[in-house]
Amino acid sequence: MSPDRASWRLLVAVCAVTFLCTVGMAMPYPILAPIFVEGPADNFTHFAGMPPEWLLGVALAANPAGILLGSLVLGPLSDRLGRRKVLVVSLLACALFNLLTAGALEERWYLLFVLARFATGLTEGVVAIARALLADHHGESTRVKAFAWLNAFQYGGWIVGPLFGGLLLRWGDAVPFAVAAAAMAGCIGLVMTGVPGGRSMAAGDNTRAAPAPAGAMAGSTLAPLVHDPDLRRLFLLQLVYMCGVTALYEYAPLWCVTEAGFTSTGIAWITAAQSGSMLLGTWLAGRIPSADHPMRITAIAALCGATGLALLVVLPGTPGLLVIGLLGTPLAVYNAFMPAWVSARFARHGQGRVMGLLTTIFCFSNVAVALAGGALSLWHVRAVMAMGALCAGCAAWALWRWAHHEARRERSAASSVAA
Repeated sequence: MSPDRASWRLLVAVCAVTFLCTVGMAMPYPILAPIFVEGPADNFTHFAGMPPEWLLGVALAANPAGILLGSLVLGPLSDRLGRRKVLVVSLLACALFNLLTAGALEERWYLLFVLARFATGLTEGVVAIARALLADHHGESTRVKAFAWLNAFQYGGWIVGPLFGGLLLRWGDAVPFAVAAAAMAGCIGLVMTGVPGGRSMAAGDNTRAAPAPAGAMAGSTLAPLVHDPDLRRLFLLQLVYMCGVTALYEYAPLWCVTEAGFTSTGIAWITAAQSGSMLLGTWLAGRIPSADHPMRITAIAALCGATGLALLVVLPGTPGLLVIGLLGTPLAVYNAFMPAWVSARFARHGQGRVMGLLTTIFCFSNVAVALAGGALSLWHVRAVMAMGALCAGCAAWALWRWAHHEARRERSAASSVAA
């Protein structure tokens, strides 16, 4: 089988795994805000006498906190032990912890629920490994399209998962988590049949990964930050942007409940609409020339996201719902171009490590925004959106400046060669 054909067959397998994984992870998305804000006043929704908005924030933070810790090692571990082996073990553990989450919710044990969500997060770094697999087998000329396809299936999971979660809630709060466990079992079969074993180098890339420094961070996704100032700059910039994006991801459901009076079913349909606009953004990203200053494209996409978040601060229910749905398009364009640029620019650190770093940043921002948003939402959920707009706007400005600096450096290098 030709290398190109093998690469695209792997793409199909990875996209299918990503779709099922995302369906499983997205099922709980529309149900937590209604459970805490509109659920019965019991020991679960008023644990230790605390307000349900704050308990919701802690519950939202638990899962990405687990993903944050897991992603520090899962990507680099897959570089050393092989993608398939790490994927299978992670998916099996994820299924077991989803079942534990369902049991905790059924028994209304808040602390066990939070701990189970945290443990589930430890196993959910599969998107970073999926991106690393694509980076292994696709050269720079096809990476943007490959990442766009991966994102499309991920967004498709965000359409199907919340819809299933919202519809399954009528049979009990724990049912979506039990079905999520079953989805993980399906993923294991796909990985075993469609993902090659062993370790891989990036397609067309003979650059060896930089050795990790000794010490506590050795082998983690944070290790390259010690010696690479550009990677540190990327880390801070991406962290600020993701704090803006996760304000939307984490608190759009609460916005729908308090500002539009939606239930879990309504939240599921809005999430599906947003994911549909993400598919549109993915289609657009595949048709934008990847060589046309990708950082400028990401800066424009980040600015569009900041504008949408700012509108959610002032708009009433129905127009705000429209904005939530349409925001998926700039988010998808950003998510297609940024990983592809990072993969090409920092490949020397190892694809599993740099893709894991992006996941680490996303999860860290989720934890920070979930806790900060829990406090801000005691005042008003629109304050959370204002915080998100400020973060995304600052990141857009910094990205544009970095893109301008890169373009000027390229022109200077070209002039030196011509001379």
